[in-house]
Amino acid sequence: MPTRRIVLFDLYGVIALHQRPDALQEMAARCGAPADAFAEAYWSARGPYDAACQSAAEYWTTVLRQLSRPVDARTIEDLRLADIDSWSRIDDRMAAYAQSLRGRAEVALLSNIPSDHADALLAAQPWLHTLDHLALSGKIHAAKPDPAAFHHCVTAMRAVPADFLFIDDREENVQAAQALGMTGHLFTHPDTLETAIDTWLPVGMA
Repeated sequence: MPTRRIVLFDLYGVIALHQRPDALQEMAARCGAPADAFAEAYWSARGPYDAACQSAAEYWTTVLRQLSRPVDARTIEDLRLADIDSWSRIDDRMAAYAQSLRGRAEVALLSNIPSDHADALLAAQPWLHTLDHLALSGKIHAAKPDPAAFHHCVTAMRAVPADFLFIDDREENVQAAQALGMTGHLFTHPDTLETAIDTWLPVGMA
């Protein structure tokens, strides 16, 4: 049985909304690239940026070169800022729910997010600093589903995997957490999540 209860939330698709619709199409227009080709380049190059193996400038240079578009500092900065803005929407209900759990369990966050995005998010959402731990891929140099991202949380919180309930909207991330010994919950709706957490918490803590 776990000796502690740590609820480890994913960010995007759980506490925050996914990227704003049409954002990639708008960014493609900014650099004069076809929308489909831009989306392919944007996602295919994303992993090293999320895991802090590339800076923002290196990431956007890679994207623009894949698209055979000119690479210049102004375009890179325009795309970088538009990208950050496109991921900036918080689900207020879920943010309030995560904070409400603090009296019943430890609450932490594990998110795939580039370092400069993380800086902007933390400035805009200071309540995140009240959580028990923040594991942001661009800061910890590991991105889900890499086991290193989950090991970071276990080590940083001086816990064991069985102490965690990990919540994510992507099956591969939930499976990766379960493979390490965490309890996993695939997020689909706030109501089913609340039921899962109430079930997981010890009697008397719900």
